[in-house]
Amino acid sequence: MSENPVKTKDRATLELALGEQIHALISASHALNVRSAERFDANLQPAAFQLVRWLYSYGPTSAAALAEANAMDRSSVSRLIKQLEKSGYVSKEQDPKDRRGVLLSLTELGQQSTVGALKEKESVFYDRISRWDDKELERFTAMLRQFNGLEEK
Repeated sequence: MSENPVKTKDRATLELALGEQIHALISASHALNVRSAERFDANLQPAAFQLVRWLYSYGPTSAAALAEANAMDRSSVSRLIKQLEKSGYVSKEQDPKDRRGVLLSLTELGQQSTVGALKEKESVFYDRISRWDDKELERFTAMLRQFNGLEEK
């Protein structure tokens, strides 16, 4: 690939089409996230499910680290964690490395509810790629990694 492709009318059209597809992907993903959050617990805000999803993927952490990882302010995270704890999805425990610290983790109910909510979301994306052969899937994944700046150098 060339470092700086010459901008032509065709190139500009291609870049616009790419932008439209990225927007469609982001919009579809957001809609699925909202549906997954509703399936998790319709009484909670979707932002609460975002925190649950992070805990499910990465495990126990502090409220401060959770806020930073999700680009949320600490007061919002604290409020959402209180709701999640009251609903039985999240528990707090003393940090074994720092007795003054508190770690947040999913309860068994939180784990099970997260799995249930994610199954619907995953099935939508799996349906979309089900007709792709392994080479197509491999190429698409590689291109997304490159686009996201995660390619191995």
